[in-house]
Amino acid sequence: MRFQAPRGTHDILPSESHRWQRLETVFRDLSELYGYREIRTPAFEDYDLFARSSGETSEVVNKQMYDFRDKGDRHIALKPEGTAPAIRAYLEHGLGGQGAVTRLWYLTPFWRYERPALGRFRQAHQFGLELIGSPSPEADAEIIEMTVEFYRRIGIGGLRVLLNSIGRAETRARYREALLAHAASFLSTTDAETRERAEKNPLRMLDSKDPAMRAALDGAPKVTAYLEESSQQNFDRLQKLLDRAGVHYTLAPEIVRGLDYYTDTVFEVQSDDLGANNSLCGGGRYDNLVQELGGPATPAVGVGIGVERALIVMEAAGATIDAPRLCVYVVAATESARGQVAEVARELRIAGCSAVTDLDGRNLKAQLKQADRLAARYALLIGDDEMASGTVTVRDLATGEQQSVARADLVEALK
Repeated sequence: MRFQAPRGTHDILPSESHRWQRLETVFRDLSELYGYREIRTPAFEDYDLFARSSGETSEVVNKQMYDFRDKGDRHIALKPEGTAPAIRAYLEHGLGGQGAVTRLWYLTPFWRYERPALGRFRQAHQFGLELIGSPSPEADAEIIEMTVEFYRRIGIGGLRVLLNSIGRAETRARYREALLAHAASFLSTTDAETRERAEKNPLRMLDSKDPAMRAALDGAPKVTAYLEESSQQNFDRLQKLLDRAGVHYTLAPEIVRGLDYYTDTVFEVQSDDLGANNSLCGGGRYDNLVQELGGPATPAVGVGIGVERALIVMEAAGATIDAPRLCVYVVAATESARGQVAEVARELRIAGCSAVTDLDGRNLKAQLKQADRLAARYALLIGDDEMASGTVTVRDLATGEQQSVARADLVEALK
């Protein structure tokens, strides 16, 4: 029986892993420039962590989460997103100190049971930023600016932020009544489960992909008309900060995000260069989550960036990443040279030059074919004559030109 990767998962092959490595390097370097430190959390957590953070009524918890009972009858879930585990670790290990601002970044796999499609997998990967401890709009602006800068650095242009504020408890209470009143006639014709979910969290209706639901909400009041004074002031301040940073944004009252823990600022990033399928990522502020998970009231803001999605839009935008190339294949032209071939390869690797040698006793012609197959830049030939003269024959595999180089000068010659 031949096995295949489970549906909705994919292997990252050697021919494409360099693209992943490039994105990881860009994200890590950018995060460290802003003072963020890496955190790594387990693949699975207690089910209740996500039920409390994402919300019992959320589609993530109700339909998409992989959860099971382990052998100790504990209810476990594979993590469907990265924020809740990061906050759990923040609290468990006291990362906040005495009111200090904590900046975290991560790269993590996550799991959601949904219909596989282009850019949507059942196991996918996410970059994340979490800025914990600051209530200031400056924190929101920092996260948004970093997100836009990441996409710029990987070659995606036409960037625009869709920006909204969903306020806090008072806003939710007033807007809840207005939204339910607007959708009342539609909800009266739907099934009991849909009505129950809408009544528990009416903002979820704005996130619905159901065409009938979207049509019913056409002309609905905007959440920004119900903002508390402090939320409105912070939202106004954030817009000024983004203007100053040169970040292009559009006010988008329909953006609410799909998880219960968001408060005030929510955003998505799009690229105008990508046509209709132009959404890149999203994030926002979640000032209630730390307290919801058992900590003190602590403001926080973050973003989750899908890695697979970033790679797809890079390709659509024509941004390429060249594969790393093998520097040299060290060829044993005679059987007696094999010991010295191994020594030369070892010296080159120490000097930072990638080097491969034949492991299976192939003849000279077969070794040169292997060097071509591996797309090495140079073949280094060592035989009896080279050993006697203390030299190495360096052949450029693109042009066929070759020259004799003293072994002591080899590293410098290759540079």
